[in-house]
Amino acid sequence: MSRILITLTIVSSLFLGCTKKTETSAESHEVILAIWGNYLSPEMQQKFEKDTGIKINISNYSSNEELLAKIQMGSSGIDVAVPSDYMVEIMTKMNLLETLKPELIPNKADISDLFLKQSFDPENKYSLPYTWTSTGIAYNTELYKGSITSWKDLFANKDLKGKFALLDDVREATGAALKMNGYGANTTVASEIKKAKDTLLAAKVNVKMFTSDTIDILKNKEVVVAQAYSSDALQAAAQSGGKIAFVIPKEGTVYAIDNLVIVKGARHPEAAHKLLNFLLSKEAEISKVKNIYAGPILKDIAKELPKELQDNPVLFPKASEMRNMERIRDLGTDGKAYEELWTEVKTK
Repeated sequence: MSRILITLTIVSSLFLGCTKKTETSAESHEVILAIWGNYLSPEMQQKFEKDTGIKINISNYSSNEELLAKIQMGSSGIDVAVPSDYMVEIMTKMNLLETLKPELIPNKADISDLFLKQSFDPENKYSLPYTWTSTGIAYNTELYKGSITSWKDLFANKDLKGKFALLDDVREATGAALKMNGYGANTTVASEIKKAKDTLLAAKVNVKMFTSDTIDILKNKEVVVAQAYSSDALQAAAQSGGKIAFVIPKEGTVYAIDNLVIVKGARHPEAAHKLLNFLLSKEAEISKVKNIYAGPILKDIAKELPKELQDNPVLFPKASEMRNMERIRDLGTDGKAYEELWTEVKTK
Protein backbone atom coordinates (compact mmCIF):
# COMPACT_ATOMS: atom_id res chain seq x y z
CA MET A 1 0.00 0.00 0.00
CA SER A 2 2.80 2.41 0.86
CA ARG A 3 4.44 1.75 -2.53
CA ILE A 4 1.20 2.70 -4.24
CA LEU A 5 1.05 5.95 -2.26
CA ILE A 6 4.67 6.74 -3.11
CA THR A 7 4.03 6.03 -6.77
CA LEU A 8 0.93 8.21 -6.78
CA THR A 9 2.85 10.98 -5.05
CA ILE A 10 5.63 10.84 -7.63
CA VAL A 11 3.14 10.82 -10.52
CA SER A 12 1.22 13.73 -8.95
CA SER A 13 4.41 15.71 -8.47
CA LEU A 14 5.43 15.16 -12.06
CA PHE A 15 1.99 16.17 -13.26
CA LEU A 16 1.97 19.33 -11.17
CA GLY A 17 5.48 20.15 -12.33
CA CYS A 18 4.42 19.83 -15.97
CA THR A 19 1.33 21.93 -15.30
CA LYS A 20 3.41 24.68 -13.70
CA LYS A 21 5.82 24.71 -16.65
CA THR A 22 2.90 24.98 -19.07
CA GLU A 23 1.45 27.91 -17.13
CA THR A 24 4.85 29.63 -16.99
CA SER A 25 5.28 29.14 -20.70
CA ALA A 26 1.81 30.46 -21.43
CA GLU A 27 2.19 33.49 -19.18
CA SER A 28 5.44 34.55 -20.80
CA HIS A 29 3.66 35.61 -24.00
CA GLU A 30 2.16 38.75 -22.47
CA VAL A 31 2.86 41.48 -19.92
CA ILE A 32 0.50 44.32 -19.02
CA LEU A 33 2.28 47.64 -18.47
CA ALA A 34 0.72 50.76 -16.93
CA ILE A 35 2.96 53.70 -17.76
CA TRP A 36 2.91 57.46 -18.29
CA GLY A 37 2.13 58.52 -21.86
CA ASN A 38 5.16 58.62 -24.20
CA TYR A 39 7.37 56.89 -21.60
CA LEU A 40 8.18 53.95 -23.86
CA SER A 41 9.06 54.45 -27.51
CA PRO A 42 7.39 52.21 -30.12
CA GLU A 43 10.86 51.10 -31.24
CA MET A 44 11.80 49.81 -27.80
CA GLN A 45 8.42 48.14 -27.39
CA GLN A 46 8.90 46.36 -30.71
CA LYS A 47 12.46 45.35 -29.81
CA PHE A 48 11.40 43.79 -26.50
CA GLU A 49 8.57 41.94 -28.19
CA LYS A 50 10.84 40.69 -30.97
CA ASP A 51 13.66 39.63 -28.63
CA THR A 52 11.45 37.86 -26.08
CA GLY A 53 8.28 36.90 -27.89
CA ILE A 54 6.37 38.68 -25.12
CA LYS A 55 3.68 41.17 -26.14
CA ILE A 56 3.40 44.37 -24.11
CA ASN A 57 -0.15 45.59 -23.57
CA ILE A 58 0.05 49.25 -22.52
CA SER A 59 -2.36 51.45 -20.61
CA ASN A 60 -1.67 55.07 -19.67
CA TYR A 61 -2.71 57.30 -16.79
CA SER A 62 -2.49 61.04 -16.12
CA SER A 63 -1.73 61.01 -12.38
CA ASN A 64 -0.39 58.74 -9.69
CA GLU A 65 -3.80 58.78 -8.04
CA GLU A 66 -5.41 57.50 -11.24
CA LEU A 67 -2.88 54.66 -11.35
CA LEU A 68 -3.60 53.79 -7.72
CA ALA A 69 -7.34 53.69 -8.41
CA LYS A 70 -6.77 51.34 -11.37
CA ILE A 71 -4.73 48.95 -9.26
CA GLN A 72 -7.17 49.07 -6.36
CA MET A 73 -10.06 48.16 -8.67
CA GLY A 74 -8.21 44.93 -9.39
CA SER A 75 -9.82 44.48 -12.80
CA SER A 76 -6.98 46.03 -14.80
CA GLY A 77 -4.67 43.01 -14.63
CA ILE A 78 -1.63 45.29 -14.44
CA ASP A 79 1.71 43.47 -14.08
CA VAL A 80 4.21 46.34 -14.23
CA ALA A 81 3.60 49.99 -13.37
CA VAL A 82 5.68 53.18 -13.20
CA PRO A 83 4.55 55.18 -10.15
CA SER A 84 6.37 58.22 -8.82
CA ASP A 85 8.36 58.06 -5.61
CA TYR A 86 5.70 59.01 -3.05
CA MET A 87 3.19 56.65 -4.66
CA VAL A 88 5.61 53.75 -4.27
CA GLU A 89 5.52 54.38 -0.54
CA ILE A 90 1.72 54.50 -0.52
CA MET A 91 1.43 51.29 -2.54
CA THR A 92 3.94 49.55 -0.32
CA LYS A 93 1.96 50.45 2.80
CA MET A 94 -1.19 49.17 1.12
CA ASN A 95 0.52 45.86 0.24
CA LEU A 96 -0.05 46.42 -3.48
CA LEU A 97 3.48 45.58 -4.68
CA GLU A 98 5.41 42.36 -5.15
CA THR A 99 8.90 41.91 -3.78
CA LEU A 100 11.36 42.10 -6.68
CA LYS A 101 13.75 39.27 -7.48
CA PRO A 102 17.15 40.96 -8.05
CA GLU A 103 18.64 37.83 -9.60
CA LEU A 104 16.20 38.27 -12.49
CA ILE A 105 17.19 41.92 -12.98
CA PRO A 106 20.99 41.91 -13.59
CA ASN A 107 20.87 45.37 -15.19
CA LYS A 108 20.18 46.77 -11.73
CA ALA A 109 23.98 46.87 -11.33
CA ASP A 110 24.18 49.73 -13.84
CA ILE A 111 21.87 52.09 -11.93
CA SER A 112 23.52 55.18 -10.48
CA ASP A 113 23.73 55.24 -6.69
CA LEU A 114 22.15 58.70 -6.80
CA PHE A 115 18.77 57.11 -7.48
CA LEU A 116 18.96 53.99 -5.32
CA LYS A 117 18.07 53.54 -1.63
CA GLN A 118 15.64 56.44 -1.52
CA SER A 119 13.53 57.07 1.56
CA PHE A 120 10.37 55.67 -0.06
CA ASP A 121 12.04 52.27 -0.60
CA PRO A 122 15.43 52.25 1.18
CA GLU A 123 16.33 48.69 0.21
CA ASN A 124 14.81 48.83 -3.29
CA LYS A 125 12.81 45.85 -2.24
CA TYR A 126 9.75 46.84 -4.25
CA SER A 127 10.98 49.34 -6.81
CA LEU A 128 13.81 50.34 -9.10
CA PRO A 129 14.21 53.80 -10.67
CA TYR A 130 13.23 54.17 -14.31
CA THR A 131 13.71 57.88 -14.89
CA TRP A 132 13.43 61.26 -13.24
CA THR A 133 11.75 64.51 -14.21
CA SER A 134 11.46 68.01 -12.85
CA THR A 135 8.35 70.18 -13.03
CA GLY A 136 8.56 73.67 -14.44
CA ILE A 137 7.03 76.12 -16.88
CA ALA A 138 6.98 75.57 -20.64
CA TYR A 139 6.01 78.33 -23.03
CA ASN A 140 5.87 79.09 -26.74
CA THR A 141 8.48 81.74 -27.50
CA GLU A 142 6.63 82.80 -30.66
CA LEU A 143 3.37 83.43 -28.85
CA TYR A 144 4.76 84.97 -25.69
CA LYS A 145 7.57 87.53 -25.76
CA GLY A 146 7.60 88.35 -22.07
CA SER A 147 9.89 86.96 -19.41
CA ILE A 148 8.92 83.90 -17.40
CA THR A 149 11.23 83.03 -14.54
CA SER A 150 8.91 82.26 -11.64
CA TRP A 151 5.68 80.59 -10.60
CA LYS A 152 4.29 84.08 -10.01
CA ASP A 153 4.84 84.84 -13.70
CA LEU A 154 2.44 81.97 -14.39
CA PHE A 155 -0.18 82.29 -11.65
CA ALA A 156 -0.49 86.07 -11.46
CA ASN A 157 0.07 87.13 -15.08
CA LYS A 158 -3.01 88.88 -16.50
CA ASP A 159 -1.61 88.60 -20.02
CA LEU A 160 -2.04 84.82 -19.82
CA LYS A 161 -5.75 84.79 -19.00
CA GLY A 162 -7.31 81.80 -20.73
CA LYS A 163 -3.97 80.88 -22.26
CA PHE A 164 -2.27 78.55 -19.81
CA ALA A 165 -2.64 75.05 -18.40
CA LEU A 166 -1.91 73.49 -15.03
CA LEU A 167 -1.10 69.87 -14.41
CA ASP A 168 -4.13 67.79 -13.50
CA ASP A 169 -2.37 66.49 -10.41
CA VAL A 170 -3.18 67.62 -6.89
CA ARG A 171 0.35 67.50 -5.48
CA GLU A 172 1.99 69.03 -8.56
CA ALA A 173 -0.39 71.96 -8.90
CA THR A 174 -0.48 72.57 -5.17
CA GLY A 175 3.30 72.16 -4.95
CA ALA A 176 3.75 74.99 -7.46
CA ALA A 177 1.37 77.24 -5.50
CA LEU A 178 3.18 76.44 -2.26
CA LYS A 179 6.58 77.16 -3.79
CA MET A 180 5.32 80.47 -5.18
CA ASN A 181 4.38 81.49 -1.67
CA GLY A 182 7.70 80.45 -0.20
CA TYR A 183 6.54 77.20 1.41
CA GLY A 184 7.69 73.61 1.09
CA ALA A 185 5.82 71.28 -1.25
CA ASN A 186 5.16 68.83 1.58
CA THR A 187 3.92 71.23 4.22
CA THR A 188 1.21 70.13 6.64
CA VAL A 189 0.69 73.62 8.10
CA ALA A 190 -2.98 74.47 7.63
CA SER A 191 -2.40 78.18 6.99
CA GLU A 192 0.16 77.44 4.27
CA ILE A 193 -2.11 74.92 2.57
CA LYS A 194 -4.95 77.46 2.67
CA LYS A 195 -2.68 80.06 1.06
CA ALA A 196 -1.93 77.59 -1.74
CA LYS A 197 -5.64 76.89 -2.16
CA ASP A 198 -6.38 80.62 -2.42
CA THR A 199 -3.61 80.96 -5.03
CA LEU A 200 -5.06 78.14 -7.11
CA LEU A 201 -8.63 79.42 -6.83
CA ALA A 202 -7.51 82.90 -7.91
CA ALA A 203 -5.60 81.42 -10.85
CA LYS A 204 -8.38 79.05 -11.89
CA VAL A 205 -10.44 81.81 -13.50
CA ASN A 206 -7.54 82.31 -15.90
CA VAL A 207 -6.68 78.64 -16.47
CA LYS A 208 -7.71 77.26 -19.84
CA MET A 209 -7.41 73.62 -18.78
CA PHE A 210 -6.08 71.18 -16.25
CA THR A 211 -4.17 68.43 -18.03
CA SER A 212 -1.09 66.28 -17.55
CA ASP A 213 -0.70 65.66 -21.30
CA THR A 214 1.05 68.86 -22.30
CA ILE A 215 3.06 67.92 -25.41
CA ASP A 216 0.27 68.33 -27.96
CA ILE A 217 -1.33 71.41 -26.42
CA LEU A 218 2.03 73.17 -26.47
CA LYS A 219 3.15 72.26 -29.97
CA ASN A 220 -0.37 72.73 -31.43
CA LYS A 221 -0.59 76.18 -29.79
CA GLU A 222 -3.70 75.31 -27.78
CA VAL A 223 -2.05 77.11 -24.88
CA VAL A 224 0.74 79.65 -24.71
CA VAL A 225 2.15 78.45 -21.40
CA ALA A 226 1.83 75.27 -19.35
CA GLN A 227 3.00 73.84 -16.09
CA ALA A 228 4.78 70.78 -17.46
CA TYR A 229 7.10 67.91 -16.74
CA SER A 230 10.59 68.45 -18.11
CA SER A 231 10.46 65.43 -20.42
CA ASP A 232 7.18 66.60 -21.99
CA ALA A 233 8.49 70.14 -22.44
CA LEU A 234 11.65 68.91 -24.16
CA GLN A 235 9.60 66.67 -26.46
CA ALA A 236 7.35 69.57 -27.36
CA ALA A 237 10.44 71.68 -28.06
CA ALA A 238 11.90 69.01 -30.35
CA GLN A 239 8.61 68.57 -32.21
CA SER A 240 8.09 72.31 -32.67
CA GLY A 241 11.50 73.18 -34.02
CA GLY A 242 12.72 74.59 -30.73
CA LYS A 243 9.85 77.03 -30.21
CA ILE A 244 9.04 75.73 -26.72
CA ALA A 245 11.22 76.94 -23.85
CA PHE A 246 11.34 75.36 -20.40
CA VAL A 247 12.35 77.04 -17.15
CA ILE A 248 12.78 75.91 -13.56
CA PRO A 249 11.07 78.66 -11.52
CA LYS A 250 13.37 80.65 -9.28
CA GLU A 251 11.23 79.86 -6.19
CA GLY A 252 12.16 76.21 -6.69
CA THR A 253 10.12 73.25 -7.80
CA VAL A 254 9.57 69.54 -7.31
CA TYR A 255 11.18 66.62 -9.05
CA ALA A 256 10.10 63.02 -9.21
CA ILE A 257 11.79 59.68 -9.60
CA ASP A 258 9.50 57.41 -11.56
CA ASN A 259 9.95 53.78 -10.66
CA LEU A 260 9.42 50.29 -12.03
CA VAL A 261 7.29 48.06 -9.81
CA ILE A 262 5.49 44.74 -10.13
CA VAL A 263 1.91 44.80 -8.90
CA LYS A 264 0.82 42.39 -6.20
CA GLY A 265 -0.67 39.25 -7.68
CA ALA A 266 0.73 39.96 -11.15
CA ARG A 267 -0.39 37.20 -13.48
CA HIS A 268 2.81 37.35 -15.53
CA PRO A 269 5.65 37.65 -12.99
CA GLU A 270 8.33 36.07 -15.17
CA ALA A 271 7.54 38.34 -18.11
CA ALA A 272 7.32 41.30 -15.71
CA HIS A 273 10.89 40.75 -14.48
CA LYS A 274 12.12 40.40 -18.06
CA LEU A 275 10.48 43.71 -18.93
CA LEU A 276 12.07 45.44 -15.92
CA ASN A 277 15.49 44.16 -16.88
CA PHE A 278 15.03 45.29 -20.49
CA LEU A 279 13.88 48.78 -19.46
CA LEU A 280 17.05 49.11 -17.39
CA SER A 281 19.35 48.15 -20.26
CA LYS A 282 21.71 50.73 -21.74
CA GLU A 283 20.02 50.45 -25.12
CA ALA A 284 16.61 51.22 -23.64
CA GLU A 285 18.10 54.03 -21.53
CA ILE A 286 19.72 55.75 -24.52
CA SER A 287 16.52 55.40 -26.53
CA LYS A 288 14.48 56.79 -23.63
CA VAL A 289 16.65 59.88 -23.23
CA LYS A 290 16.88 60.50 -27.00
CA ASN A 291 13.17 59.99 -27.68
CA ILE A 292 11.35 61.24 -24.61
CA TYR A 293 14.09 63.35 -23.00
CA ALA A 294 13.58 61.72 -19.62
CA GLY A 295 16.27 62.13 -16.99
CA PRO A 296 18.81 59.28 -17.17
CA ILE A 297 19.39 56.99 -14.20
CA LEU A 298 22.19 54.70 -15.39
CA LYS A 299 25.87 55.23 -14.58
CA ASP A 300 28.14 56.93 -17.14
CA ILE A 301 25.38 57.16 -19.74
CA ALA A 302 25.97 60.83 -20.63
CA LYS A 303 29.05 60.09 -22.76
CA GLU A 304 26.98 57.74 -24.93
CA LEU A 305 24.37 60.39 -25.73
CA PRO A 306 24.47 62.89 -28.62
CA LYS A 307 26.51 66.01 -27.78
CA GLU A 308 23.47 68.29 -27.63
CA LEU A 309 21.94 66.07 -24.95
CA GLN A 310 25.15 65.79 -22.96
CA ASP A 311 25.06 69.56 -22.51
CA ASN A 312 21.32 69.85 -21.94
CA PRO A 313 20.78 71.80 -18.67
CA VAL A 314 17.34 70.25 -18.12
CA LEU A 315 18.64 66.67 -18.28
CA PHE A 316 21.81 67.55 -16.38
CA PRO A 317 20.93 70.55 -14.15
CA LYS A 318 23.38 72.45 -12.02
CA ALA A 319 23.88 71.33 -8.43
CA SER A 320 22.44 74.64 -7.22
CA GLU A 321 19.21 73.98 -9.14
CA MET A 322 18.93 70.47 -7.76
CA ARG A 323 19.29 71.81 -4.23
CA ASN A 324 16.27 74.00 -4.90
CA MET A 325 14.11 71.01 -5.81
CA GLU A 326 12.30 68.61 -3.50
CA ARG A 327 10.49 65.33 -3.94
CA ILE A 328 6.80 65.01 -3.11
CA ARG A 329 6.37 62.75 -0.09
CA ASP A 330 3.51 60.64 1.15
CA LEU A 331 1.93 62.61 3.99
CA GLY A 332 -0.26 59.83 5.34
CA THR A 333 -3.44 61.10 6.98
CA ASP A 334 -2.19 64.68 6.58
CA GLY A 335 -2.64 64.23 2.85
CA LYS A 336 -6.40 64.53 3.32
CA ALA A 337 -6.01 68.31 3.48
CA TYR A 338 -4.63 68.25 -0.07
CA GLU A 339 -7.49 66.08 -1.31
CA GLU A 340 -10.02 68.47 0.20
CA LEU A 341 -8.18 71.42 -1.33
CA TRP A 342 -8.22 69.79 -4.77
CA THR A 343 -11.91 68.96 -4.60
CA GLU A 344 -12.68 72.58 -3.85
CA VAL A 345 -10.38 73.88 -6.60
CA LYS A 346 -11.80 71.54 -9.24
CA THR A 347 -15.48 71.99 -8.36
CA LYS A 348 -15.71 75.74 -7.65
